Amino acid sequence: MNRPIAVLRPEPGNRITAAAIEGRGRRAIRLPLFATRPIAWGVPDAAAFDALILTSANAVRWAGEGLAALQGLPVYAVGEATASAARRAHLDVVDVGSAGATALVNQAAAAGVRRALHLAGRERTLEAGGIVAAVVPVYASEALPIAAAEIAALAGSVALIQSARAGARLAEIVPDRASIIVAAVSAAAAAAAGTGWAGVAVASHPETEALIDTAIALCD
Repeated sequence: MNRPIAVLRPEPGNRITAAAIEGRGRRAIRLPLFATRPIAWGVPDAAAFDALILTSANAVRWAGEGLAALQGLPVYAVGEATASAARRAHLDVVDVGSAGATALVNQAAAAGVRRALHLAGRERTLEAGGIVAAVVPVYASEALPIAAAEIAALAGSVALIQSARAGARLAEIVPDRASIIVAAVSAAAAAAAGTGWAGVAVASHPETEALIDTAIALCD
């Protein structure tokens, strides 16, 4: 059985990931579960912090002009996609984590960071505490309505889960999971999807390329 791969992340990442899958000769189902949008935020005084933590490229994408005031802070980023977005915004990326937000915070602490600023989504997992002195939401991720026909089209697919929130949302909207295999970016994302799927696999590290590799291995 040559399963299609369902891409559930928001745009513009959805079409980029789907194109990468199609470029490897596989069929992609494009079904964003969420849409992101900017929200108003006040730019804090960069002098009050010694680092900037970014866990999603969406924070860079939606922060807008206010990001320029933070360009002097060294950036700790989760994943190469986030790091690349930060570099394009002329931020100084000093470390790229490959094991999630908590591990990145530990890396920053080991490097001597004591008062980090985290630009985040309104819906997030990392909160202030420890070396994270402040969390400022700069974007929101809102659930999209999904038609019954779109849900039915997921039957027999490998579904890419790129966040815990996406895992929970997929579990919420899919009544019959028995034919769908879940490929998750992390153990937390897999756990959020719950049980009852045809199979569950976790990528070797939390990067889109590794997740696609995992999904393709599950397709046949």
